Amino acid sequence: MSSGTDSGYWADKALPSVFKHELLRRYLPQFGGMTGTQSRNRRVVYLDGYAGEGRYENGEPASAEIALRVASHHRSQHGLNLECFFTERQAKSHARLSEVVEAYRARGVRAFAHHGEVDGVLDDVVARAVGEPLFLFLDPCGLSLPQDRLVEVLARRRPDRWPATELLMNFSMMAVWRLGGHVRSPNGNERSLRRFDEVCGGAWWREYFADASVARRSQGAAEDAIEAVAAEYAVRLARRTGMSVQSVPVTHRPDRRPVYRLVFATRSPYGLWVFGDTVARARDAWWKTLEVREEEGEMALFSMASVQRPDPTVVEARAIPVIAGNLERLLARVRRPVKLVDHTLEVFGSFYGQVTEPVVRKAVRLLHQQGKTPSTGVGVRRIREITVAPGRLAA
Repeated sequence: MSSGTDSGYWADKALPSVFKHELLRRYLPQFGGMTGTQSRNRRVVYLDGYAGEGRYENGEPASAEIALRVASHHRSQHGLNLECFFTERQAKSHARLSEVVEAYRARGVRAFAHHGEVDGVLDDVVARAVGEPLFLFLDPCGLSLPQDRLVEVLARRRPDRWPATELLMNFSMMAVWRLGGHVRSPNGNERSLRRFDEVCGGAWWREYFADASVARRSQGAAEDAIEAVAAEYAVRLARRTGMSVQSVPVTHRPDRRPVYRLVFATRSPYGLWVFGDTVARARDAWWKTLEVREEEGEMALFSMASVQRPDPTVVEARAIPVIAGNLERLLARVRRPVKLVDHTLEVFGSFYGQVTEPVVRKAVRLLHQQGKTPSTGVGVRRIREITVAPGRLAA
């Protein structure tokens, strides 16, 4: 938790955290399961670099306890060891975090709470993960680690597809919004600008705010600049690390601009597939929480009548023919059978992170009904493992 987080933050979970924590709760067990069973010691290393207190005052788990619950379950049910490292620099928050961690250590979970900055323990954690899968969760309330530092770990110290390395990181859109105003201002804080240069891996982001229309604080131009910076950050991280990088917007409510983006990086086609499916499921949980809080009168300033939840059945109906078309074009291009998981982004297209994987099975079935593939998508338990053949090949 950064210094910008006041004590009220831990009273209850805000809506952006509902999505983020639901995503972590769903994805981390799958990462642990997929990689831990292949690990020589059935061991996975996990780092939460900005862990905060670990638990909200109302008893709900925050990111640290979510990971600890996953670790406890994996250990007792599957014989897998998710070794957890947490860092928190504020003494009060670290003390509360330590209490949560110690409770799980008493149950046999390997977990450690460090008082200090994440950069101070990052090298040690990476060293602990030599030969083992590693998952990095970096969720500061302000600015994250410099991109050069991430590249050092992801591209130089962990350059290979195995052992698996993945990153889920908060990229602050609010920080871009705030610092963008400093770029052309004669009173701009150059020290803050240089710090964000480090986060972005260079001063390239300043160019997006150099235009006069942005300087005049045109709402549309400024929002376009913020989105462009976030998109370019993901592109540069992917290029410098050789990883697949996806960026997911997180908002307080549907009619507001993102407060941050969750940047996900992986080298695994399975990770890419499962993450997209998990994003769609976490989004559904976010909408349900939004509706409950509206019904309970907790959101008096926000009327659901003005922004209704998209009907999942309508979204799915739109997605099925689009995904079927994506598959048809993919098969025409490669002219051979394809396993779905090897072409995640081509298969889902614009619906990546919007719909869950069962929609893809329905798209395969539609393509079969149209006579464009002998493959039916039936009889394969894991949808991502389905192989789809071009029209004239056997299923």
